[in-house]
Amino acid sequence: MSKKIVIGLTGQTGAGKTTVSKFAEELGCYIVNADAVAKEALAPGSECLKRLADFFGSDIIDDSGCCRRKLLAKRAFSDKEKTAVLSGITHPWIISKSAEYIRDGLEKTDIVLFDAPQLYESGGDSLCDIVIAVTAPEEVRLQRIMNRDGIDRSAALLRINAQHNEDYYTSRADHVIDGSMERDSVRRKIGSVIGDLRKGDKRPEQ
Repeated sequence: MSKKIVIGLTGQTGAGKTTVSKFAEELGCYIVNADAVAKEALAPGSECLKRLADFFGSDIIDDSGCCRRKLLAKRAFSDKEKTAVLSGITHPWIISKSAEYIRDGLEKTDIVLFDAPQLYESGGDSLCDIVIAVTAPEEVRLQRIMNRDGIDRSAALLRINAQHNEDYYTSRADHVIDGSMERDSVRRKIGSVIGDLRKGDKRPEQ
C-alpha cells in the first residue's frame, strides 16, 4: 500500500458496525471508537463538560465533578436549538480528540478504522480516506437493539426513527456491507475491502 489509510465506519444503530469493527481489528486495523471518545467528552474536568455547563447550567455537574447525564439530556433535547448547541459543543471536541487517536493509530499500523455513528453529522468524514456504511433491514435492527439494550419494541423504534434513513449513509459511502449476513460472510466482506486497500485499490465496489 502506497500510504496509510483511515476508514470511516458508519450506519444506523443495530446494523452491525461493532461486528465489522471487531473483524477489522482482527485483520490488524487500529480502531478508534467515537462513542468511547464521546464518553471522554463528559468526563470530570474535561473542557467540553465545562463548556456544556456554561450553557446548560452548572448543576449538570454534581458535587463529585461528574456529569448528570439525564439532566443534560433533558435540557439539551428540549428543543432543536438546544440540541444544535449540544452538537456544536460536543462534535468539534470529539472530532479533535478522535483525530489525535487516529494519528496515534497510524504510527502503529497501516489502517485505522474510525467507528462513528454520526460520522457525517459531526464532519468526521473529513478525517477519512474512504467510508464504509453498514446496513441491515429494520426488523433485524429492531431485534438487535431490543436484545442489546434490554428495551421493548416501541423504545427501539424511537431510536431507529431518530436516525437518518439508510440512503443517507449508503449514498455517500465508498463501500456498503450488509450487516444482516452470516458472520462469516461479513468477515469475508470486510476482509476483501481491507485486502484491496492494502493492495492500493480504493475504488468502491460496484
